[in-house]
Amino acid sequence: MIEFYSEDIDFQLNNSELTEAWISKVIENHSFKLGDISFIFCTDDYLLNVNREYLQHDYYTDIITFDYVEDNVVSSDIFISIDRIKENAEEFKVSFENELNRIIIHGILHLLGFKDKEPEQKKIMTSKEDESLALLDELSC
Repeated sequence: MIEFYSEDIDFQLNNSELTEAWISKVIENHSFKLGDISFIFCTDDYLLNVNREYLQHDYYTDIITFDYVEDNVVSSDIFISIDRIKENAEEFKVSFENELNRIIIHGILHLLGFKDKEPEQKKIMTSKEDESLALLDELSC
């Protein structure tokens, strides 16, 4: 089950049903099963507090993914800063929706075992993000 929440911000996903179907398909395509995933949309300050409290990191980020994957069942709490998404969309000259979808699937790909610390890992992650965004385009037709 996938659920969407907001904390300290008034935000709703435009097409949550399509997003749920897309995430489920990406998970299934990687031979995993959907468990319980909660997306929590929030502000920079809210996510900074989560970063400090749970990860002991003192910096802004766009996403924090808490991994509860067990026996190939994907479960997680995923926090996403809407402030950061807006800023990144401007910086990378893409739409807000495109950047939001890229970050959503980035969190899911981490849960599926993809990493992005090393240059080669980052290259693979970006490729998987692009592949997943293409799937979203297909599903939305």
